[in-house]
Amino acid sequence: MSEDGSMARLPELTRFAEKHRLKMCSVASIIEYRRRHEKLVDRVAETTIPTDFGEFRLVAYETEIDDYHHLALVYGDFGPDDDILVRVHSECLTGDVFGSHRCDCGDQLHESLRMIADEGHGVLLYMRQEGRGIGLVNKIRAYELQDRGLDTVEANEHLGFLPDPREYGIGAQILTDLGVKRMRLITNNPSKRVGLEAHGLIVTDRVPLVIPPNARNERYLQTKKEKMGHLFA
Repeated sequence: MSEDGSMARLPELTRFAEKHRLKMCSVASIIEYRRRHEKLVDRVAETTIPTDFGEFRLVAYETEIDDYHHLALVYGDFGPDDDILVRVHSECLTGDVFGSHRCDCGDQLHESLRMIADEGHGVLLYMRQEGRGIGLVNKIRAYELQDRGLDTVEANEHLGFLPDPREYGIGAQILTDLGVKRMRLITNNPSKRVGLEAHGLIVTDRVPLVIPPNARNERYLQTKKEKMGHLFA
């Protein structure tokens, strides 16, 4: 607390810590440490789900650090030494459910399920990270900004977010719980590979996920390539 009884803010806390030779960390840093060093996921429900691509085992997970429930769709059987075909897919209500043409997310979801089924075994994680982790309402706000001329990176930054604030610790823990140690990762995003490898998983190969653009998402995909380093081959 400040001397006047109000909550002390970061600049004041920094001076206080320096004066008294105290260590200081943020709540975000504590959460990141827990993601790396503690088991934070629990398997809470499991069933089978028949789809257009075959029958998957559907496993629901909850975490100890938020209220989100993440899903794993598991196809076939595999062992700990197998190179498993894996897709880590972030929730996109507008693309996955409503078939929005502003992105390629729905097409990526369905193509990944098809690829895994054709492979004979694999895992698709469906992570509750709407809008690259900024949430549904903020994603719609970002769309509003894009309607006014900003690109997807500029819109996120205008709202006070990083271009891609997602983290992959929880996803890595779910994969570990499912018995995945080595994987061939279906992604166009190099940072996704780095994020999973940082949590001890082995990515033996990157499998491209190329979806032909449409007239409404060409700029979106070009921005991901030029500003976020996504690879489309």
